[in-house]
Amino acid sequence: MIEDDLRAAFARHEPLAPAAAPVRAVIDRLAAGRRRRRRRFRAAGVALALLAVLGIGVPRLAPDRAAPDATLLLGTAAPAPTGALNILLLGLDGSAEDQARRADSVLLVHVPADRGRVYLISLPRDLEVPIPGHGTDKLNAAFLLGAGSDQPDLERGYDLTRRVVGDLTGVRVDAGVVLTFPALRRLADEVDGVEVCLPREVRSVHTERVFPAGCQRLDGGASVDLLRQRRGLPEGSSDRDRHAQLFAAGLVRRAVEQGVLTSPARLHALLDAADLVTADGTAVAELVAVVPRLRSVEPVGLSLPVGEPDGPGWRLRPDPQRAPAFLAALREDRLAQWAAQNPDRVR
Repeated sequence: MIEDDLRAAFARHEPLAPAAAPVRAVIDRLAAGRRRRRRRFRAAGVALALLAVLGIGVPRLAPDRAAPDATLLLGTAAPAPTGALNILLLGLDGSAEDQARRADSVLLVHVPADRGRVYLISLPRDLEVPIPGHGTDKLNAAFLLGAGSDQPDLERGYDLTRRVVGDLTGVRVDAGVVLTFPALRRLADEVDGVEVCLPREVRSVHTERVFPAGCQRLDGGASVDLLRQRRGLPEGSSDRDRHAQLFAAGLVRRAVEQGVLTSPARLHALLDAADLVTADGTAVAELVAVVPRLRSVEPVGLSLPVGEPDGPGWRLRPDPQRAPAFLAALREDRLAQWAAQNPDRVR
């Protein structure tokens, strides 16, 4: 009897139930929105940590301002890590919505345990490396192989690249940042241009624009144009890596000059300019806690020593004479000593 009554009640109210398809669509939109918000929060947190460890320090927040400090943005405060830190920066030629691209700019940011200087280490895109599950290929292929091509997953692309870089260098990657060229364009425009000091003239093969030797402030479009250049440069990909280092250092200096962290609106706009950022290992709040201990905000540019290109696709291999000592210095947190002994390798 009770079952019959329940069936009758359901039958009477069934016409009042909304159609399933529209409801499912609303639920999917809400779920997608939550995923985007979570990803944006992670993006903001790690981008803030990146800017912080490169010199845009939390101490620059005036104590009497109403602006939220880093601990409010990132969660509960955490003690500063005591060891060396390594942050992986990957630059993609394309947007997050595009078909998966190779990571054509690979930088490892090394923060030594003594918090003396920050080192920007270029890892050549054409470096021949073992890629887990995919044999041997160029370093920039790791991102594409990890992300896939049909529906690329940028976090998986980053994760596989992180594993390859960790195996290559022997250091733990504490956090990582993935940026597309559209994101870099927005970052440069958000700080009203980035000053880049070029050692020699560069002529764009894409736009025919000429970037003269010396210092110049570049807007977002010009910055991306410069960072894309490889063909026609005397040292090819090595010169492009150098330009990426110069851009990163210039972006940091410009953000410091404009007091980004003292302005909640500017900080939000700058962080919102990043397409995708992913982190692992050390918590973001712990990375930010390192900032007060930095003694210098001027990054030092280094690169993994490599030999002359050869083999299929002009692949590069670590210099058998100089690379082992360099990697040992990185693993043992002795880059300051190595740089002093090899001033010709400092950029």
